[in-house]
Amino acid sequence: MSGELPSGTRSGFIALAGRPNVGKSTLTNALVGGKVAIVSDKPQTTRRAIRAVANGEDWQLVLVDLPGVQRPRDALTQRMQRRVESELDDADGCLMVLNAEQGVGPGDRFIAGLLAHAKVPVVIAVNKVDRADHARTAQALQAAEDLGVAQAIFPISARRGSGVEALLEHLVGLLPAGPFYFDRRQRSDQSEAVMLAELVREQVLIRTREEVPHAVEVEIQSIEEQPDGLVRIEATVLVETDSQKGILIGARGAMIKAIGTGARQALQRELGTRVHLALSVNVRRNWRADERVLDRLGIE
Repeated sequence: MSGELPSGTRSGFIALAGRPNVGKSTLTNALVGGKVAIVSDKPQTTRRAIRAVANGEDWQLVLVDLPGVQRPRDALTQRMQRRVESELDDADGCLMVLNAEQGVGPGDRFIAGLLAHAKVPVVIAVNKVDRADHARTAQALQAAEDLGVAQAIFPISARRGSGVEALLEHLVGLLPAGPFYFDRRQRSDQSEAVMLAELVREQVLIRTREEVPHAVEVEIQSIEEQPDGLVRIEATVLVETDSQKGILIGARGAMIKAIGTGARQALQRELGTRVHLALSVNVRRNWRADERVLDRLGIE
């Protein structure tokens, strides 16, 4: 972290809240201007509170992309829920994201109920307007206003970038005076191992469905840079049952090969160099309820 900046700077934390699959991760990447959070159409894609850093000439906005808010079901979701409440207490503002295509539902109202007691300004972004017609967008905007928690509402498309600049300008206006928390070159507070593991997990999410995506976690075992610039990465994919392991390996290893190929390409884009990826799949029964495993994986 760095506080050595000229006087007159503004900085602060904005928490992102929203039910699973409303596009918070895509919006985080759009606001920061680079990839810091993996994206998937599967609920519970985000499990860790990622601090993403957006920098301006004299401001620094730290976005905390919270795990999808939901009623706790197990040790994993209980940790995610506790993290949401903790981050809201420490934030300077909150950005709630809604899905224009789906409209406002019980999950959104549940979250709005939590935010009604927030001690910070709440802004609503109605996302995915590019996928909704004018009438549906108008309905979503009205429903967002009816929630009664927002000081401002913005229709946006995080995927296409429309409306994002105006939203960012408003969020910057919520920041208090203060020094920068992170070096200008940082886009995220994630460790390299966690970011690389998430890129591998993203490839699993792309290719699997039903219960498998929720039961998968990835752990980086080693990262070794060779003299010729090649980076060797060893990663383990954790699942909870033998049947899930069979699905991930696939017939004659076809699935794990496809995951490995996609992951290697994503890792190479991130690291800017050639990568050799060694993937293995291990069964760890009920890891989502195992506090020790959650601790090791850094899921607070």
